[in-house]
Amino acid sequence: MVDQLAFSQPNWERIHNVENSFGPSGKPLFQPGRVLIGEGRLMKQSRRGLQPKVFFLFNDVLVYGSIILNGRWHKKQQIIPLEDIQLENLEDSASMKNQWLIRTPRKSFYVAASSYEEKQAWIEHVEDCQSRLLQSSGRSPGSTFAVTWIPNKASAICMRCSDKFSVTQRRHHCRKCGFVVCGTCSKKRAVIRHIHPTKWLRVCSTCHSSLSRTEAEAEEMSRVRGNSTGKTGSDEDEVDGSSEEEETEEQMEDHDPSRWMDPWSVYVYLKPGHVRLET
Repeated sequence: MVDQLAFSQPNWERIHNVENSFGPSGKPLFQPGRVLIGEGRLMKQSRRGLQPKVFFLFNDVLVYGSIILNGRWHKKQQIIPLEDIQLENLEDSASMKNQWLIRTPRKSFYVAASSYEEKQAWIEHVEDCQSRLLQSSGRSPGSTFAVTWIPNKASAICMRCSDKFSVTQRRHHCRKCGFVVCGTCSKKRAVIRHIHPTKWLRVCSTCHSSLSRTEAEAEEMSRVRGNSTGKTGSDEDEVDGSSEEEETEEQMEDHDPSRWMDPWSVYVYLKPGHVRLET
């Protein structure tokens, strides 16, 4: 069924509409063999709190972005290959119901659906697409993932030195451990290759020391073998902060997903109803 849908006109049109919804800043999404399986809105936990995001599930990638103009237009497009995703089902918490964790090499984050049934449908469909993709490609699932950032509101003090945050003492996040830390405790920079192979990212002093030891050991092994490696950096190194999405996410006034979310719906192009794809 998925193979047939890949060559159908409705599938091409829907992918084209998703492309257009991200405007000129979005990356092209149409590829031969790609099928749009479904879409929906989920609450995503960011460092500033819960944010509504639109998610599009394809048979090979998961795409999401910020919602503008009542959902007709989107921005800050993010594309995640399904091979790089690991899902973890989670129990309800005081702040989020119907939640689960999405792990990727570059970023890991919590999302929540408007109902338990919708949550289970998302997880089932993502894992089903991932399983089929891995089986057809012969690849193994990824094993290295980024940590989840601890939300700003979770700590009023630096989680390394215990200094209190204020207007002048700003919060930052270590890209290695995800802790909320002050500027003094996160002056160092390091390359974390599974997040980005070349950019220098903010890390806390504890993680920098750990990474430096690991790099020193790798350098010694490479010296013996006659190779060269990279190094961790400090204040003078070029800095690339968190992703644009994390730095500039807008706050939304309505954080009750049941009031604006559409239920999960799987696109079926060869049948009139919204039912799960069968092979």
